[in-house]
Amino acid sequence: MPQRCAAQARYAVFHSPADGASGGRYDVQSAPNMHHELTILTHEMNGAPVSVLQGAPLRLRCENELDFKMVKWIAAAIEFMNDFADLGAGQGGSNEDHEFYGYRTPI
Repeated sequence: MPQRCAAQARYAVFHSPADGASGGRYDVQSAPNMHHELTILTHEMNGAPVSVLQGAPLRLRCENELDFKMVKWIAAAIEFMNDFADLGAGQGGSNEDHEFYGYRTPI
């Protein structure tokens, strides 16, 4: 079980609900990246609630990251933790667990 500690957390983990057989998706972001001026957690767009197509009810936008790190449909949970090695396959997100090579590792 990952060690969780909100006050001194090194990572934020964003969980999206299950989408069929995948059992849900998650993405890990570093605490410094969450403080970046180009990172926002949004619930509205152009003065209206974010649509389902745009990622409602919440969407994470990290303009300094690749598109796959911009989590849509955040509804299940947002966790703060010190380590994510025991979360999923331990690679830092659903995409990294199944498609890429690891947390912030160049391809």
